Amino acid sequence: MPNPTAAMLVIGDEILSGRTRDKNFHHLAQELTLRGIDLREVRFISDESTAIADAVWKLSGRYAHVFTSGGIGPTHDDITAEAVAAALDLPITERADALEILERHYTARGQSLNDARRRMARIPEGATLIDNPISAAPGFSIRNIHVMAGVPSIFEAMLAGLLPGLTGGRPLLSQTLRVDRGEGDIAGVLTDLAAEFSDLSVGSYPFEKDGGHGVNVVVRGPDGARVDEAIVRLSTLLAP
Repeated sequence: MPNPTAAMLVIGDEILSGRTRDKNFHHLAQELTLRGIDLREVRFISDESTAIADAVWKLSGRYAHVFTSGGIGPTHDDITAEAVAAALDLPITERADALEILERHYTARGQSLNDARRRMARIPEGATLIDNPISAAPGFSIRNIHVMAGVPSIFEAMLAGLLPGLTGGRPLLSQTLRVDRGEGDIAGVLTDLAAEFSDLSVGSYPFEKDGGHGVNVVVRGPDGARVDEAIVRLSTLLAP
């Protein structure tokens, strides 16, 4: 049975402007690989409600899971929850359990739960909350969509609580063979290898280092023995 598939939607004008460097995509990709969930697509999108809703709708129909990061804070441009509700044609209201979480958090710190902070308790109807052990404001899962914060430390903490509840597949294993030859010199060999091991992924990644150049060939697949076999075969094909 093939692994479940996933897409990620990275939301925020600050990402697209280059002001903030996204770290969440890299972390999610690593964690999903270990979980046996295949990340197939990542989109970066601005803080625009219609665009977010359209992307959520399309991706949720194409993949087993959609993970979003960004846009669930207290400011005017934090519109992800509303956009997801619009995409699924669901009402969105202030949830009592989310509000209670926020009240406890801010009361413990001697801060008021003002109107801006109350916005973070607005959750689409029928969603399940995702725990936020760092700043309290919860994310949520609705159908196959998982909505989380954009701050990397918070995203990572929320993902750590979410992933154990998701059904995964077989984790992808990989091996790398460094080849000190140009990519064009070994392209034919890689074509033959990919055809012979069609159940595996064969990728080539050129590098330059200390005045020299070469290719890192990466073989990936769920069967470790099969990956080993492919690496041995590649070594044989490249032997002088």
